[in-house]
Amino acid sequence: MEKITCFKAYDVRGRIPDQLNEDIARRIGRAFAEVVKPRKVVVGHDIRLTSESIKAALTQGLIEQGVDVYDIGLCGTEEIYFATSQAGMDGGIAVTASHNPKDYNGMKFVREESKPISGDTGLFDIQALAEANAFEPAARPGQRFDLDTSAAYVEHLLGYVDVHALKPMKIVVDAGNGGAGRVIDLLEPHLPFEFIKLHHNPDGNFPNGVPNPLIEENRAATIAAVREHGADMGIAWDGDFDRCFFFDANGEFIEGYYLVGLLAEAFLMQAPGAAVVHDPRLTWNTVAMVQQRGGKAIQSKTGHAFIKERMRLENAVYGGEMSAHHYFRDFAFCDSGMIPWLLVAGLMSAREQTLEQMVSERMAAYPCSGEINRTIDDPASVLAAAEAAYAESAELVEHVDGLSMDLGDWRFNLRMSNTEPVVRLNVESRGDTDLMQAKTAELLALIDAG
Repeated sequence: MEKITCFKAYDVRGRIPDQLNEDIARRIGRAFAEVVKPRKVVVGHDIRLTSESIKAALTQGLIEQGVDVYDIGLCGTEEIYFATSQAGMDGGIAVTASHNPKDYNGMKFVREESKPISGDTGLFDIQALAEANAFEPAARPGQRFDLDTSAAYVEHLLGYVDVHALKPMKIVVDAGNGGAGRVIDLLEPHLPFEFIKLHHNPDGNFPNGVPNPLIEENRAATIAAVREHGADMGIAWDGDFDRCFFFDANGEFIEGYYLVGLLAEAFLMQAPGAAVVHDPRLTWNTVAMVQQRGGKAIQSKTGHAFIKERMRLENAVYGGEMSAHHYFRDFAFCDSGMIPWLLVAGLMSAREQTLEQMVSERMAAYPCSGEINRTIDDPASVLAAAEAAYAESAELVEHVDGLSMDLGDWRFNLRMSNTEPVVRLNVESRGDTDLMQAKTAELLALIDAG
């Protein structure tokens, strides 16, 4: 039996063609049909050069097993989430590798009501069936249909803000040659904003680099445009635009961590006492802001499938990860890269404050390192060494996701990536930037020595 190596903890990611190809995609489609047993599935694809052919093979597999396939075409992952829920589908599959290198592709899967499928909830069952490749085709094959949900999707997005209360703004939008530009163009006629558009057209050749604003050098064009045009803020997205990244009017990059607290506060003003779910990497600011607003802060393992499952369990109004994933109860508990910047623009208008004014106090109260990645041979030994090094002085040790240690006036999280052969480090302190930087350097030395 052939081992298929592109299945990860909560999605499929693999290099084309050795880890993922049309044959594997067709088998995944057939396996999805056998595990989920859907009648109707919505599919769509991102801007990668291989996405249409992978989607076509996936569609063929679904049809062979008797599933009707509704194709929304070029889209962001969140449009699959929206279409699955809004159109009453039994499942949805986005063909995307998000911010992975150009020669990768992948898939993200949901059941009915856009419920996530992860390793705990059927993904590895799909893998096992795809590997076995012992399918009996359905007596009656399914059919393929085109579906356009873009008008309903745009209407839903606009429902998160009072459009008439928005103040005119100049906003730099950097799609990174991914899929976000198309949605900005659809929203533009409804909004009082002047958009300065960078890398706007989709191009799977990624002429300006892989669309991943977490990589510092990828931010330079956005920063320069904000400063050149005197913009009120800048927004950048990854390839499938399920994450968005913010720059203030000075062109300064705002860590996603601080947006989690800001958006949590905004939702709790509308839904007092509600639950907010967050990841374990950076937590202090989020917990403080949720508690100040009388909400309930709940920690979940990192990753979209895990956050969504916890949000449903708690009926959380909002969930946020410091990696710029933001999740919304009214968006089928799913993540969106479009809703957050609309909400921030709404807050700036309502409060008559700049983005910098809204987050600078929180950044000073809880300075953080930002996520630092290191490729290492033996991640488990590095985590063990870090735990041993700080065990005596730790006030709290958690293993919710990797290793989290609270040392009183500073804390860190060290975890292995679910999608790449790296460890990821995050450090924060209580109002002491020098301490945070010193402890970050200390931990990096320990990691590099391991």
